[in-house]
Amino acid sequence: MVYIVPSSAETVADQLLYTHGMLVDIACRTCSAAVQVRKNSAHHTAIQWNEAALDTCTAFAEMARGDGGRSLHTACPRLAESIDAAVQDGTVPVGAGGADGVSADGVSADDVSPHEVRHE
Repeated sequence: MVYIVPSSAETVADQLLYTHGMLVDIACRTCSAAVQVRKNSAHHTAIQWNEAALDTCTAFAEMARGDGGRSLHTACPRLAESIDAAVQDGTVPVGAGGADGVSADGVSADDVSPHEVRHE
């Protein structure tokens, strides 16, 4: 469901930066679940999950089998360790450095018209 339809190029650029900017493809070192990650600060990590990653995550499967299932907001500790390792080796930058509005898949604000809304 789309709540805001961008009406100017600046709004589209802001939307792309917020939703796609600086996302880095990361695979869990335990189960290979592939997600996209952005570290806005040392304390804030944004993770974009997809259906394939959710189905692949062995920690989530273990949690789901437990009493009460897996809470929606429960993080995967194994993926967190993989992200920490990617931060340490420089794969995932922390903060605003390099925030040029270009996503990991090469999408930039110039690639979307002001009236186009992308659903992913």
